[in-house]
Amino acid sequence: MSSPSSAMLVALQNLIEVVARLRDPEAGCPWDLAQTPESLIPYVIEEAYEVVHAIQSQDPDAIAEELGDLLLQVVLQAQVASDLGQFDLEQVAEGITAKLIRRHPHVFGEACLDSPEAVRANWEQIKAQEKGLEPGQEIPLSQKLGRYAKTLPPLMAGSKISHKAAAFGFEWETIEGVWAKFEEELAEFREALEGEDPAHQTAELGDLLFTLINLARWYGLDPSQALQGTNQRFIQRLQLMEQFSGARPLSDYTLAELEALWQQAKAQLKQ
Repeated sequence: MSSPSSAMLVALQNLIEVVARLRDPEAGCPWDLAQTPESLIPYVIEEAYEVVHAIQSQDPDAIAEELGDLLLQVVLQAQVASDLGQFDLEQVAEGITAKLIRRHPHVFGEACLDSPEAVRANWEQIKAQEKGLEPGQEIPLSQKLGRYAKTLPPLMAGSKISHKAAAFGFEWETIEGVWAKFEEELAEFREALEGEDPAHQTAELGDLLFTLINLARWYGLDPSQALQGTNQRFIQRLQLMEQFSGARPLSDYTLAELEALWQQAKAQLKQ
């Protein structure tokens, strides 16, 4: 097993010391000192998404930079926890290292697992044992799905829940059944919109979105990636529209003029 270079360890130690200095009660940064684990949550999520975007752009410099921003969030969370007397970065590193070794007995032990599927199954079994379950006893499905709902962004959680539920038999027999469910949920959403109950409308919208997620699963599509791509295309088209409009703000255009600019931008991006 290769060991990290001294330069790498020095770089990590420098980062740890810089973050500690930012949190110094006497000479630190007021913004950093005001942060709590909860206040930093949006930054953890934002930086994780920016890492994903950088990876998709296949720009090594951008990936390295965004990974650094995400690493900062890990170190900063650990520093805040240390200041509160809860845990420190050493415990974080030791914990994940022990977990990796424990869950890879085919690498660090004598187990023989020769396929990704076997590794995954063994991983789940070890996780169950860690949670105090008997050998062969699985974590209840509701607990698994509940964890996704609590820890992942809604669209990603819906995709995970859809896949896991299908694996346990909550599945349509054919794709036609999924399309029928979509039509049913769309009709119920439209009916809800005719009423005046926002809670009911929101619930029906959620049902419709979850059915779309199931459709995406049947066709092997990633709904989060699909929506992210649409967001990016919308912004790209908007940027071109702003270029076409010159100094005139888009708010001065009529709807028909905006549509013309939109189609012009769409056509240029297709070239």
